[in-house]
Amino acid sequence: MSIPSLTRYFIGASALAVMAASAAHAETVNPLAEKVRATNSRFENVAAATAEGYAPIPCASGITGGAMGIHYVNATYLKDDAVDVAKPEAVMYEPMADGTLKLVAVEYITSKGPASLEGQLFNFNSAPNRYGLGPFYELHVWAWKQNPTGAFADMNPNVSCDAMKGM
Repeated sequence: MSIPSLTRYFIGASALAVMAASAAHAETVNPLAEKVRATNSRFENVAAATAEGYAPIPCASGITGGAMGIHYVNATYLKDDAVDVAKPEAVMYEPMADGTLKLVAVEYITSKGPASLEGQLFNFNSAPNRYGLGPFYELHVWAWKQNPTGAFADMNPNVSCDAMKGM
């Protein structure tokens, strides 16, 4: 193979590698999750959540595995039924073995529906439910911890409440 042919070969191979990497990145990029992360990064410190009126409820684990983590819920936002990307009704933290809390997701909740945020439909929860609420619509956004079952799934198999055991 001549030098110009080798050069074209390597340029072509490099271009294919860049295109493949871009395609893989595009599949993992979620515009709503990015917007949620940019708008709500202040909650990486749980003190910001408590300063804004959020209070914790126990860590929620799934029956078949995974978890949602500890929800810090803002009762005012929960009652107003407004859906605002910058004011999630719940901020979700995974308890870590060292006692810290790591921000993993937020949850938007409203009783008015069908509801959506930036085109993403909410899930409907009928009553009675395990939360003791009337019927509601909810949307989890896993903006800080990837969820292999989807950015908007309820439970995340990569989240655990195990650090809460024995506390």
